[in-house]
Amino acid sequence: MKFIVLATLIAAALAAELPAYPQPSYPAPAAAGYAKAEEYPPMPYSFDWAVKDDESKNDYGHKETSDGKVVTGSYRVVLPDGRTQIVTYKADENGYVADVKYEGEAQYPAPEYKPTSKY
Repeated sequence: MKFIVLATLIAAALAAELPAYPQPSYPAPAAAGYAKAEEYPPMPYSFDWAVKDDESKNDYGHKETSDGKVVTGSYRVVLPDGRTQIVTYKADENGYVADVKYEGEAQYPAPEYKPTSKY
């Protein structure tokens, strides 16, 4: 008898209508808020700049020109060891080609040793 009551309760529980929830809805994605950037053909240009400050020992510069297809230029910088590094380059449809040269001789001064402070 207990089994029949238990089976009836289980059958009634399974037969009960389950609550129905509405299907979630989401708004459509917004349209893109930007326009495609216009592409312009390469234009010829040329620039040149340099810094020479003896007090701070800054000495470097850069020159570059382009005809719209081929870029050529050079830059130079004084290295910490006293040499000047000069890079001359060309960039075109075949890639970037650089020629690196050094002027001067590297200087490595002997370190100066000082006694430590006594406290």
